[in-house]
Amino acid sequence: MDYIQNFLSGRIWLKEQTPFPLSEINNYIQKGFITPHKGIQKNHSSISIKNPSYQCRRCGCKELTAFNCARCKGPCLYCRHCIRMGRVSSCSELITWTGPVIISNTEHIFNWSGNLTSLQEKASKELLNSVYLNQSHLLHAVCGAGKTELLFQSVLVLLERGQRVCVATPRTDVVLELAPRFQQVFPQTIIHALYGGSPEHANYAQLIIATTHQLYRFEAAFDVVFVDEADAFPYTIDKSLQFAVYKAKKTDAVVHTITATPSDELLQQAVNISVISERFHGYPLPVPRFVGLYNYKKHMHKGKLSPKLERWTQQCLKKIQPFLIFFPTIDLMERALPLFQQLHENIQAVHAEDSERKEKVLNLREMKVCGLLTTTILERGITIPNVQVAVVGADETIFTSSALIQIGGRVGRSIDFPDGDLVFFHHGISFAMDKAKATIIRHNDTRGRK
Repeated sequence: MDYIQNFLSGRIWLKEQTPFPLSEINNYIQKGFITPHKGIQKNHSSISIKNPSYQCRRCGCKELTAFNCARCKGPCLYCRHCIRMGRVSSCSELITWTGPVIISNTEHIFNWSGNLTSLQEKASKELLNSVYLNQSHLLHAVCGAGKTELLFQSVLVLLERGQRVCVATPRTDVVLELAPRFQQVFPQTIIHALYGGSPEHANYAQLIIATTHQLYRFEAAFDVVFVDEADAFPYTIDKSLQFAVYKAKKTDAVVHTITATPSDELLQQAVNISVISERFHGYPLPVPRFVGLYNYKKHMHKGKLSPKLERWTQQCLKKIQPFLIFFPTIDLMERALPLFQQLHENIQAVHAEDSERKEKVLNLREMKVCGLLTTTILERGITIPNVQVAVVGADETIFTSSALIQIGGRVGRSIDFPDGDLVFFHHGISFAMDKAKATIIRHNDTRGRK
């Protein structure tokens, strides 16, 4: 029983996709250890009793599609929203573990000897107090403030209580950054890193680092959930991801949020808030330069780079400084890539659907690649020492003020390289650009008054 219990505890899984023989699953269903659920169920909050609406049990989506099902020989509804995890339909079953509860380990090695700044220490204690009180907490800390370190003490206390903890984030890149750091701090704790394409884990993990998408597969699993980068796309606009977070936690569990750029909604929802306007190394946030870059699209369509953009890139190459250049669209980025590769053959490009994204970011960190062209997918969650950053078309609507602040937060994160160049190339200064710059300056001014 142990291996099935370990795998299913806290999860909601398509019965037909379990890595165990269906005969064993059916045996545990008969014993009452596993409970099956209809994949598509009535939405009990529907106003009309005569015409009830339906929703996906896994992701909560109500926008379902009808089809003629070969399995049940009748009309069926299925959910397109979470279909990448396997199709949930009216005649499919989702299963949850309702047998004996796993008793979690309470003895954990804490392998961290770092020192918190006075502001970090204050915020860490405030978060821990919220954990004790079971009240939601918002950590509003600038990029590079050392937000991850602030979680360590609270996570330790929760693990030593025998509780199950999840650190969730909308971005795969953040999971890839966080997981090894937590594993180093808690070397004997079973930790799973879950993201699209991650390996399957059959054992039971007391600490899970996951994308919010992966929480579709959990239900009433966690005693505490921390949502890192809680204002990031697509979490802020996808209600099913927010549904997934709250479905994944236990009824009385609390959700804590962490971000450098909280929305008004996050600020209003938080019961307790800690604010850190200073980076861990004490140096100010890099303030962006605004540089006009006119007709850059026409230049690229003609097979040329704008002289200003070419000079900026050449300076980085000459100084052997890694760089990130953000583009508003994949199409423009891919059109620009061969032009940049004329400057240096090792310049590469990355976007959300790139299967080699993880390797390319690692190569930049290890200086095997001199620079990356990227979409906003790398605006958060990566730390590259001495990286220089440029935004092409910073006035485009996709570059919101929060996105620009997060992009700027990639610069100067290392104590060995606490500053760097941050340039917003534009075709006209936008409100978002002005707001981002003003916010960064305000944080630096707050830092100076402490």
